[in-house]
Amino acid sequence: MPKLKTKRSAAKRFKKTGSGKFVFNKPGHSHILTKKSRKRKRNMKRDKVISETMVTHIKRMLPYA
Repeated sequence: MPKLKTKRSAAKRFKKTGSGKFVFNKPGHSHILTKKSRKRKRNMKRDKVISETMVTHIKRMLPYA
């Protein structure tokens, strides 16, 4: 049986936590920040947990995570 390939784009975006949840960084925090409010930028700093509906898709893309 051959090894399964990891989707490299997903591996760069998602991390698995110790409890088994997947987290990712919110997009839009790299440039054009002057027009965004302080609250919006502050909320973009935090990692966001993937919803339960998307977990199966992420697990398929990251077979060894």
